[in-house]
Amino acid sequence: MKRIVVLISGSGSNLQAIIDACQLGRLKAEIVAVLSNKAEAYGLQRAEQAGITTASLAIGDYADREAFDQALQQQIESYQPDLVVLAGYMRILSAPFVMHYRGRLLNIHPSLLPKYPGLHTHRRAIENGDSQHGASVHFVTEQLDGGPVILQATIPVLPNDTEQALATRLLSKEHLIYPQVIQWWVEGRLALKEDQACLDGQPLGPSGAEFKLDTLDT
Repeated sequence: MKRIVVLISGSGSNLQAIIDACQLGRLKAEIVAVLSNKAEAYGLQRAEQAGITTASLAIGDYADREAFDQALQQQIESYQPDLVVLAGYMRILSAPFVMHYRGRLLNIHPSLLPKYPGLHTHRRAIENGDSQHGASVHFVTEQLDGGPVILQATIPVLPNDTEQALATRLLSKEHLIYPQVIQWWVEGRLALKEDQACLDGQPLGPSGAEFKLDTLDT
């Protein structure tokens, strides 16, 4: 069974979706550890309640980003993971770290990439008058939120939407597509080849695969 380490910084709702998918047998993998850069992250409690090993690293204990990422990488490697999953991990990773896990590092971002990399994606979608908003699962590369998109989910932006309303509505979609993509990777269907995401040997377009829950529904 493939081994997964999940990195978080906050409440861990996507982590919970991944835990649930594993427990239900829809995601045939084992989360071997959940690591955080914040000791108070609620996601660590979610992991502990599921019997998953947790650890946190304090940024202030390290001289710079590279030193922190080296320590984080050493911690991750102690669990011998096949895949590293970012689930609300709010630190920009250094290039050596990203390169080490190339093709084995996934992230979910709350926008329809390449729109709105970075923070405050829901606010930016509303302020710009977008009719649609969404989330993207992508391979992580050195470019912030710029790696090849694997799968996106789209929701309408409603006339009276607030940031919180939009974020809450989008989360339910995030919780569907992230376990789906991880399962594709676990099955060997998904790979990063020459800076392109490929599913079943075929390169995916800029918006990734069509949003179908075929694997998790079987």
